Amino acid sequence: MITIKEAISKKELTNYIKFPFSLYKDNKYWVPPIIADELETFDKTKNPTFENAEAYFYLAYKNNEIVGRIAAIINWNEVNDQQKKKVRFGWFDVIDDIEVTKALLEKVVDLGQKNNLDHVEGPMGFSNLDKVGVLTEGFDQIGTMITWYNHPYYAKHFEKLGFQTEKEYVENKFPFENVKLEYFDKAQELIKRRYQLKALNFSKTKDILPYVDKMFDLFNASYASLSSFVAISDIQKAYFKKKYISFINPEYIKFVADKDGNLVAFAIVMPSFSEALQKAKGKLFPFGLFHLLNARNHSKDVAFYLIGVHPDYQNKGVHAIIFKEYHTTFTKKGIQNCIRTPELADNLAIQLLWKNFDPKIICRRKTFRKDL
Repeated sequence: MITIKEAISKKELTNYIKFPFSLYKDNKYWVPPIIADELETFDKTKNPTFENAEAYFYLAYKNNEIVGRIAAIINWNEVNDQQKKKVRFGWFDVIDDIEVTKALLEKVVDLGQKNNLDHVEGPMGFSNLDKVGVLTEGFDQIGTMITWYNHPYYAKHFEKLGFQTEKEYVENKFPFENVKLEYFDKAQELIKRRYQLKALNFSKTKDILPYVDKMFDLFNASYASLSSFVAISDIQKAYFKKKYISFINPEYIKFVADKDGNLVAFAIVMPSFSEALQKAKGKLFPFGLFHLLNARNHSKDVAFYLIGVHPDYQNKGVHAIIFKEYHTTFTKKGIQNCIRTPELADNLAIQLLWKNFDPKIICRRKTFRKDL
């Protein structure tokens, strides 16, 4: 018999976070989160997402053992402002038992029906800065800190339960040696002159902080046309600034500004923390922080996390300026591989940005939908 219980207390939420640690115990591709970081993400008093969203965290039990978990989420900005009557689900993990998957998804369906919503979609987090998609190809690739890893049977469970593909995402990888300066060096000089633009580079985090709010405004503007986009609020900007910016290498954040100092483009790259997180085993202390700092300073693989260009400057080659700056930084750092985090498979504009670097698709993932 399967029993579903809501995880509410700190102990229950810790069990919720720890379940994948046992599910993927012997899997060399799964990358564990930091447990304390996940607890903060789920803390309704600390994460400002809960000002505009609600979430319920459920555990499935069978013979008194945890066999699955799911989060049922409503992003009220999405529902009310965009009129997308959607209930989300995320942080989904389960043993290979479709009855457990069915029981967990029923909790999501119940939440959607109670609130007169018209469809379910997942896996996805609270917002566009959260993880997204269930892995459908690339099970032999190590995960990243900004993606979920899962067993191959997850997608099969969804399909058998009547869910259909809603969106497909791809992840690409290319060796840094594929990035030839001649592809964009002359172009970026020409673009700088034509539009009176300049690149902003940083070596200290404190020098970046005055620009961060403007960067999030630019993020909202540059991604607004995507079908799945939900804007980041002012309170979320402050939260993300405090939580993440100080941990990203300052030289891996690049801005492009116009002659008046307005930001027109930005990009954030992160060193690969995958192996460091595996060594940390969910804990910062006593040694986890050492592994993460070591990766921050010495990792030879990098992940392109976000890149955004203001709508007025899209299709004008501004990304060439960003690529030039990264080429200089990566050459100094001895970077070997560039990884692109999930991008919508039908976002042809973003794919054209990278075509000269001969990227190879290493993973595919999907979100699944079912009408209520």
